[in-house]
Amino acid sequence: MWNLDPPADFQGLRPDLPLTVYYRHLPHWRQQGATYFVTFHLDDALPEPKIRELQTIRRQWQAKHPPPRTKAEWEAYAREVTVKAERWLDQGHGRCYFAKPDHAQLLANSLLYFQDQRYRVFCYTVMPNHCHVLVRPLGRHKLEAILGSWKGYVAHQINRAYNRKGALWQQESYDRIVRDEEHLYRIIQYIGHNAARARIERSRWVRWIHPQWEQAGWRFVDEQ
Repeated sequence: MWNLDPPADFQGLRPDLPLTVYYRHLPHWRQQGATYFVTFHLDDALPEPKIRELQTIRRQWQAKHPPPRTKAEWEAYAREVTVKAERWLDQGHGRCYFAKPDHAQLLANSLLYFQDQRYRVFCYTVMPNHCHVLVRPLGRHKLEAILGSWKGYVAHQINRAYNRKGALWQQESYDRIVRDEEHLYRIIQYIGHNAARARIERSRWVRWIHPQWEQAGWRFVDEQ
């Protein structure tokens, strides 16, 4: 159950600390010490019709919500876009490099390369064309730099393996600050169940949760 004692190294959204935000296609909230749920995907994981649908949603939302826009309005928009995008990602569009076990393990290994130095990854799953990760940056390390490091290294290795050039990843990622322990529990289960929802054979699941969290009861609870 989510009403366990929170993990010792988890920090959710804190109302007593400053919150900053910047905007691209989506809003991105940042708070020192916070834990983030992040989804990043290959550049061809969303087909053109779906991209156009997201663009239409954005234009309609902008027309209905002229500036200045409130935090609640931005949050509702980001939630709608993220839910749609993640459902489409699970359909397995694009080159799906990470359906190959060695490529999936390459990405998984990169997520833990600077574990406890630049960040603390709490859990992840690698899907054929995207990745979900629960991560807390440490010290002065920024989420954008951490994501850039993962993406850059993996892109270099994949491009070299296929003798290709150019972008591998969609530039903007989906991210949100984990609000509290209930939100944390739901995110962990979402990450843990993602491969099953996408009907991927269990022997090919690539997922991980921090052993200390498992020992404290914060684990994936697979549906029967």
